[in-house]
Amino acid sequence: MEVRAVARYVRISPQKVHKMIGAVKGEPVEEGLAILKFMPQKAAGIVRKIVQSALANAEQNADVEDVDSLVIRNIIADQGPMLKRFKARARGRGTRILKRTSHITVILAEES
Repeated sequence: MEVRAVARYVRISPQKVHKMIGAVKGEPVEEGLAILKFMPQKAAGIVRKIVQSALANAEQNADVEDVDSLVIRNIIADQGPMLKRFKARARGRGTRILKRTSHITVILAEES
């Protein structure tokens, strides 16, 4: 049985989230949350919240017998829409600044 949680339009680059994914993919949920808790990156806090949300979804789901046996099967960080901004530069020019967003999906599954 798989349980998932999705956070859409998160104001962080998917590239920064990918660094967190490798550290917790395949880990038991409790261990993954402990790893993310002590990482200093902003993305770690965001991913931790989504894992906790998926865990809460699993507790509410009747098909999951033991919540302690859940494993972080996969975390997907897809690119969302970009906010486009301009910054003034020298000689009357302007450069584009892309503020990237992410769609982060966490999938938990029972150990098999």
